[in-house]
Amino acid sequence: MPNLEKLGLYFVVYAGTFIDGDHLKKNILNHMPRLNKFTYNIRSMISLTNQTYLPSNEHIQDTLTNLGGNQIISSVDYFPKNKTGQCHIYSHPYTMRCYNRITNNFPDGLFKYVQEISLFDERPFEHHFFIRISQTFPFLKKLSLTNETQQKRKQLEELNNENKKLLIVKFPHLTELSLIDVHDDYIAQFLMDTKTCLETDLRLNIDNDILERVAHDFNQDAIRVNCAKVKYLHNCSALLGPLDDLYAYFPNAIIV
Repeated sequence: MPNLEKLGLYFVVYAGTFIDGDHLKKNILNHMPRLNKFTYNIRSMISLTNQTYLPSNEHIQDTLTNLGGNQIISSVDYFPKNKTGQCHIYSHPYTMRCYNRITNNFPDGLFKYVQEISLFDERPFEHHFFIRISQTFPFLKKLSLTNETQQKRKQLEELNNENKKLLIVKFPHLTELSLIDVHDDYIAQFLMDTKTCLETDLRLNIDNDILERVAHDFNQDAIRVNCAKVKYLHNCSALLGPLDDLYAYFPNAIIV
């Protein structure tokens, strides 16, 4: 393909090393002298087992110089519990509809084309992180979260809440929310109306036993407002409490 002038690469790969600028130059650019437009969105994953060198984000960014006219963004994360590493590189502006495996290290900016995201980290997502997410993805429709680490700044947020200084997270276009494999804090983060404002007709995927704990056996008034906005409730485990209690919190939901 030496005569190719435009190329777009979009893939996820599990490899022995991260895909960086050196790989792209050696295996692609050096073989395509006429290439004048190169866009990409590449997420590479590695196992941390037997790794002797863990590249930093600065190192990855250094390899991405001279790859064309577009701004190039990179982020590197390591997950010791999961024993994996992740490197995400993409050309800016980001034009895809999905952005997966967002961590606390995700870059600031405005992603106006993105409508679906997934969040994952072994470090806690604090309230201000969700403020950033709502501002960065203004047209977000689907959000999936995986994080089993408890939040660390709850006491400060509760104090700010009492003093009416806590900004409420708003997702004006959100239609689907998935909270699976999460710490209880993130159920409270999204269902308490003092923290997050959800829109009506929401499709909620949630583990029922976690929901029961957060609602204190369905005796938590702080989540009633957002729960009443749920149109479809998907439970990922057998119901533990009476259905009447569940319907009291989700009076407008179809429970499946």
